[in-house]
Amino acid sequence: MDKLTAESGGSVINHSLFDLTGKTAVITGGNRGLGKEISLGLAGAGADIVIVARAVDETVLDEIRKLGVKAAKVEFDLLNFGQYGELLARCKELTGSIDILINNAGVQKRHDSTDFPKQDWDFVMDVNANAAFFMCQTFGAHMLENGRGKIINLASLLSYQGGLRVPAYAASKGAVIQFTKSLANEWAHRGVNVNAIAPGYMDTEMNTALLADETRNRQILDRIPAGRWGKPEDMQGAAVFLASAASDYLHGITIPVDGGWLGR
Repeated sequence: MDKLTAESGGSVINHSLFDLTGKTAVITGGNRGLGKEISLGLAGAGADIVIVARAVDETVLDEIRKLGVKAAKVEFDLLNFGQYGELLARCKELTGSIDILINNAGVQKRHDSTDFPKQDWDFVMDVNANAAFFMCQTFGAHMLENGRGKIINLASLLSYQGGLRVPAYAASKGAVIQFTKSLANEWAHRGVNVNAIAPGYMDTEMNTALLADETRNRQILDRIPAGRWGKPEDMQGAAVFLASAASDYLHGITIPVDGGWLGR
């Protein structure tokens, strides 16, 4: 066991707290963008990975396997709410047990609020909020039976702020933070941790329009103390922390990974 004795009081930092060897993580949308980097981060810490997405690129699974862990996929549409029990069963067939759930899948639609179509509103709410909650419900029940588990939901800076032309996204991500707290209140004493990560402005496909808008891009950069947009790999540390034993006494919190945006 790799340990380092700290200078203050001879206390010990146990680096194995961050070791995910022998754990299995299910990650929605884990084949691209933030989800891919979270998948690679957890795999690098030793976790076996199951990616749930409508389509999964085999090359991503190969990248994960090169880190010395197992990788599998379940191609599934998260809008098939009535089939979540079957999804859980398929994941259990592949892994035997699920220790970690990362609700990463998300979508964005931009319209002036006066013109926001109900179809787009419902789609954003279904993917970002409803799917995340019912994944928590379904996989959380499995974890509660085992008496242990880690659930990490992907929130957003817009869980705190309103944004521009994205009312559905802001509403959905606000919901994520609130039901993360609610589930934590119910499940903490039963061995299941439910927490969230709020990514800041990340250089991903979802933000292509903002990156291409010279004025908005400059406004955003001027607000970020770190002086740059986030990179998908910036998510790995927080994800490994919340998935590991190092966070066993954290319940219902949201970690902003935002380059200092919220503190500005």
